[in-house]
Amino acid sequence: MLEMQSFIHRWNTHREVLHKLVDLNQEGLAEYKPWDGSMTYGELALHIAGSMEMFANTVIRGEFTPPQTKNEWTTIEDVRNLVHRYTESTSSLLASITEEQLQQEIALFGKTAPGFAILNMALDHEIHHKGQLFTFARVAGVSELPFFM
Repeated sequence: MLEMQSFIHRWNTHREVLHKLVDLNQEGLAEYKPWDGSMTYGELALHIAGSMEMFANTVIRGEFTPPQTKNEWTTIEDVRNLVHRYTESTSSLLASITEEQLQQEIALFGKTAPGFAILNMALDHEIHHKGQLFTFARVAGVSELPFFM
């Protein structure tokens, strides 16, 4: 399970930055969207926070498990609270994953992959969208951003 502990540590280094990004104090940032049809900053932060939980549940159950929660928010404080809740619940889920679950083949998005590959894809997904949050924040006028990890 050393591999899983290493994965959780790597995920935590990136997730800590997501917390810093939702802690930014910029007026109107949560509602900011750089183009019509894009997610807002708050929606994207919650998409990131909820996705790893969805993928962890998929690995645990051995089949695609869509998100079970609603991301209802009004303020950046709501976004912060939801991101913190997702982080806590996802940490518990990741810690519960067994070696057998990491090795099992799971059908996802028209392909089959072992659980560990799905978790690595989920981390890449989180990192990709976190980069978008950095861009959203910079374009919205935030001058001081945290380091990416």
